[in-house]
Parts: sequence; C-alpha cells; structure tokens
Amino acid sequence: MDKNTFTGLFLIMLIMGASIYFMKPDAAAIKKEQERAHADSLKKAGLPAPAAANTAKFDTTKKATVVTDSAILKTPFGAATAGSEQFVTLENKDLRLKLSTKGGRVYSAELKEFKTWDKKPLILFNGEDNHFGLNFSAAGRNINTDDLFFTPSTTNAVVAGADSSSVTMRLSYSPTQYVDYIYSLKGTGYKVGLTVKPVGLEQIMANNGAVTVNWASEPLKQEKDMNLERQYSSIYYNNFDGENGEIGDTKDQDKSLTEGKTQWLSFKQHFFSSVLISKEGFTKANLSVAHDTSEHAVIKHMKVNAALSRSADGSYPLTFYFGPNKYSLLKDQGNYDLQKQIGMGWGPLKYINRFAVLPVFNFLQQFGWNYGIIILALTIILKLVLSPLTYKSYLSMAKMRVLKPEMDEIKGKVGEDNPTLLQQEYLKLYKKAGVNPLGGCLPLVIQMPIVIAFFRFFPSLFELRGQSFLWMHDLSTYDSLLTFAPLPIIGWTHISLMCLLMTISTLIYTYFNNQISGATGQMKYIGYITPIIFFGALNGYPAGLNYYYFLANMLTFLQQYLIKFMVDDKKIHAQIQENKKKPEDPKKKKSGFGAKLEEMMRQQQQVQAKKK
Repeated sequence: MDKNTFTGLFLIMLIMGASIYFMKPDAAAIKKEQERAHADSLKKAGLPAPAAANTAKFDTTKKATVVTDSAILKTPFGAATAGSEQFVTLENKDLRLKLSTKGGRVYSAELKEFKTWDKKPLILFNGEDNHFGLNFSAAGRNINTDDLFFTPSTTNAVVAGADSSSVTMRLSYSPTQYVDYIYSLKGTGYKVGLTVKPVGLEQIMANNGAVTVNWASEPLKQEKDMNLERQYSSIYYNNFDGENGEIGDTKDQDKSLTEGKTQWLSFKQHFFSSVLISKEGFTKANLSVAHDTSEHAVIKHMKVNAALSRSADGSYPLTFYFGPNKYSLLKDQGNYDLQKQIGMGWGPLKYINRFAVLPVFNFLQQFGWNYGIIILALTIILKLVLSPLTYKSYLSMAKMRVLKPEMDEIKGKVGEDNPTLLQQEYLKLYKKAGVNPLGGCLPLVIQMPIVIAFFRFFPSLFELRGQSFLWMHDLSTYDSLLTFAPLPIIGWTHISLMCLLMTISTLIYTYFNNQISGATGQMKYIGYITPIIFFGALNGYPAGLNYYYFLANMLTFLQQYLIKFMVDDKKIHAQIQENKKKPEDPKKKKSGFGAKLEEMMRQQQQVQAKKK
C-alpha cells in the first residue's frame, strides 16, 4: 500500500468515528424510542398501551425488567412475567410481615414476641419453599399469580396503637384492568386482612370469574423435640356447619372437602399456626400432608388447593392468622372457633379438658404463680375431688386383704386343677362376706379418663412453652439428665430426669399397692412392668406432663397414709364375719354383672364335665 492510499483510508476512518461520536442520540431519546417500540408491539398484539406509572401511589425501589418479546406480550398479564423481586414490610406490635412483589404474597411472618427453642427469631411461612397464589383462566390461558410480578403501593408501613394500615400489591393487565391484593393490619394482634379485588376483568376472566387458591408450606422446626413437633403438626379445617377435623398428624394423607363450605384451613404446628380464613367460605378444598423423614429442619409438607367464593362486590375477602396456638387467644379471634385445632383428646376426654381442667388452670393463672406451682395446685385440687373414690378403692382392697387367708384355705381344698370351680367358691365367699372383688378397680377405672385427659392436655398447653421450674428449663418439652448419640432401634438421645422420677415413684406406689391388696402371682409382676413401659413412652414427652404424674403419685402416697389411720383391719374382719352369719335374702336381686359371671362359670363347668 502506497503512502497516498494509507493516508486516504486513515482520514476516512477518522471522519466516520467523529460522526458516530457527535451524532449519537442522548439517553432520553433512546428511552423514548424504546417506549415507542414497546407501544407498537402492544398495538400489534391487540393489547392496550400502558399508562404512565402512578409514582405517588405505586412506587418501587427497583425497576422491573422490561419485557419486549412480542410473543410474551401477547399473553394475558404477559408484562408481569418478568421483574425483580422486592420486599415490602408491614408490621405492628406483634407481627412483622415481609411481602414479596413476586406473587404479591406473604413471604414471611415474624412473631416479634417469641423465639424458637434455640433463641432465633420465630418466623412462620418463611422462604421460597412456601407458596400462595391464585389460579384462574383469562383470555384462554391459565394464570398462576404466584409466578407473576406485582407493583407495591409503598415500601413499608408500621402500625401502632389503635391505628390500622394497608399495603396494596397490584397485578396489572392494563391501566384500567388489574388484580389488587390489599393487605391490612391493625396496631396489635396476629390477624392480617387480605382482600383480593379484580377490577375490570369481568370480560377477561373465564368461568364466571372462578378462582382457586394454591397454598403450600414447609414449616420449619420451632421446638426442641422434632419428633413431638411432627406428631402435633397437621392440617386442620372447619366448616360453617361446625364440622372440623385434621389430616396428616400420624401419616401421609390426602383429603377432599366437597360438602358444605369450609370456613378456614390451618397449617398447624405444635405451638403456632398459619390459618387462612374465608369470609364467604371455600366451596371445595383438596388437602395434602406428607411427612419429611430427612434430618433437616422441615417438619412436614403441607398443601391446600381451595375454590374461593366471591362477595357481593366481586372481591374475595380473606384473613390470615399467624400466631400462637393458645386456647384463649384463638377463641378471641372471632366466631371462627380457631381453638378447635388444639387437641384436647377424643370423646369424653375433650370435654373433661375443655370444661373442667382448662377453667381451673386459667383460674390458677390469675395468681401469677410459677407454672410449676400452678401444676402442683391443679394436682392437689384434682386429688381432693377424687378422694372419695380413692377411699373406696383403698377400703375394697383392704377387705380383699382380710379375706386372703380364707381364699387360701379354699384354694387348698379345691386345688388349682379346676379353676372354674375355684372361682365359683371364691364368688360364694365374696357374696357371704359382702365384698365386691372389683371394688378396688372400679374407682381406678373411673379415674383413668382424667389421667388420659391430662396426657393430651399438657403437650398441647401453649402456656408451658419456655416456662422453667427447678432444673426444668422448659416445661413444654423434655428435660435431659443425660444426652448421647441416638440408640439403635429406639432412637433415644436422652434420659429425662423427671420421667425417671415419675417411673421410680410409680414402682414404689405399685409395691405399696400390692401390700394393701395382697396381690400375688402374675398380677403382682404386671404392676412392675407397666411403669417401665410408660417410661419408654413418656421419656420424650413434656417435663410438665411427667411432673404432674410424679406429683399425682406423691399425693396418692399421702392420701393412702392418711386413709390407713381411718381403716381398721380388725373392724373390717369383724364386719365380714358378721355378714357371713346373715341369712341370704331370697328377694335380693343379683347384679347383672354377678348373674352373668355365675352363668358363665356354670357353663364352663358343664363343658368340663362333658369332657370328663
């Protein structure tokens, strides 16, 4: 290349570079051209052009990603399929909510006054593994709002005192067509209002605006004992007719609710719940619970798919409850009966706990005592109420003890080869002596429902959570005397001191009880095996429950010690001998149980005679 050619090319390149630099459009012109191209794309797709953003009402801290793909823009809510996730805080004295622009949902709900067992912030419905979205059909396509980006009306809101505040998350279809999620919160409390309000979409939404809600959660571990928390975690539901129930407490389970309208659905953990309430009711609901057997902190996998009912103004009024499973607090949330999700037992047990034990417990709370003292006072009251039954049981066992020499004499005459005849002779002796062989058992049987009722009451009692007494740091979970690596098969990782004390006291009680009743043979040793079985079952249960059983044993010792001074074996023996001298009254009607027992033994004797 000669010198003139090179010089010419260099000058041409210099002129072109200068032209590009000095003639390029400024940033405003570029933005304007992009907006014009975007509007042209919407026009070609048959969609209305977007209006200028109302920054006074819907302000964002980050700009959403601009969607320019015409194929996406042709779809309903296509412009909301891309964006950057932002978080809006809505809080009051008790709750701190984090709302996400992705899905417009509650991303997390922190209970400000509570901590997890390891002193971390207690957060319900937290993270990406939890979902809340509406499903509906629009312009021939299925829409899931959980995947779309909303525009918030504000960045945060703090509510105090008697005030209330709201935050609106808007999902835009066009400037005059959109779906609003309106979250409202008062200055105190655990309820969050959510009004879903479609605007201008009557001609867009198919199936007469039918909407279903998809709600899913993987609640994380909040308490010390993962096994007990999983046992007391499930999905609860309640309908407007008062029917309620739960699924997934002990196994993986699915359930469809198709009859009547469901009033609320709850992802219940041991001591806290996330509840979704519908003012108009859910017409249909599919529930699913799957257990998580892995070692990580997820308690269970819970899912709900429910059809929403619209109110007269076309909105869908909903309410969340993110809060403690405290019976009195749940009862105060309105006419929803949220307290039904607290397990008080089955059959008559729930009535014993609800109408007897709980009112007494609430009464004792008013004195401001330590909960260990409240449990002691509750046990004393219960023992005083049941003391007549305890006295009758002791008296009946004393009568059997006095009769034992005569029973041994009968056994020596009849022998053990004919148990039917032996039992008949025993019955004749009981009848003459005026002694009921079951008199010592019946009072105990009557007391058993109360003992079992406490077995359900204490593990469900929120008030015990985090309350300490003596060496027990938390009465709502087990106390550890020893901790170790998981044992094979049984999986134990600890020994509970209170459970151990309860077991020892039960063994001592069994020993003295055998002395009173004169139990021999297999019955004598069965009484020692039972407490060992209970130790294996109750080692992982709350210290408050084992503490109650321990106190019950101690007070029973005291009762029997006092009753011993009131019962004289010599007087009992004299009374029995006096009864034996009395002629049998032929008019006296036999008890149904006694007549059936005699008839059964007579039939057994006849069968044995035929065999011979």
